[in-house]
Amino acid sequence: MNRTTFLIDGFNLYHSLNDAHWRLRKGGIKWLNIHKLCRSYIPHITPRATLEQVYYFSAFAYHRQRKDPSLIHRHELLIECLKATGVNVEMGKFKAKQIRCNGCKQDVTHYEEKETDVAISVKLLEVFFKDECDTAVLVTGDTDLGPAIKTAFQLFPEKQIYCLFPYGRKNKELAQLATGSFVITTDRYQGCQFDDPFVTHEGKKLRKPASW
Repeated sequence: MNRTTFLIDGFNLYHSLNDAHWRLRKGGIKWLNIHKLCRSYIPHITPRATLEQVYYFSAFAYHRQRKDPSLIHRHELLIECLKATGVNVEMGKFKAKQIRCNGCKQDVTHYEEKETDVAISVKLLEVFFKDECDTAVLVTGDTDLGPAIKTAFQLFPEKQIYCLFPYGRKNKELAQLATGSFVITTDRYQGCQFDDPFVTHEGKKLRKPASW
């Protein structure tokens, strides 16, 4: 048996879905059942692999509500669906940062989501330290996780780390560090959608946002 845990970079995955939605006209793919997506890749790890846990890391972009008032509601709706399917959700936050605009020479407020990379890195070491899994799959294309992969292999050489790159997010550096890697296709996105409406175990109906 190979206990396999997935660590999802929510923003990296979201931007992948957004790119596929607009660039390829792949509509109807943002209502993504992440647990189902992870299960579909279990056979690619090893015939003896079993799905242990799925962790989803993200943050609410409250600073974008003025431009898109329904943004937070849609995100909350997705998270409710994820939790209902057994996904462990860990939310960070955006931080405001003043930067100098080269064009207008004025200070402007820029928002950065800084906690996700750290949270994923810490969780990767935690699940290995507690021996909660034999293999970790990082669903991201973010190079910032490279040091965490290196450290994890140094401390736990018997463990395996795979990278599952969202569409359009393949990263050669991470691929070279990992035990193995795969790229999510847009067809896989389309095949791993929640029902509409999605009905929770309590009978609550959650409907897909119209724009998704």
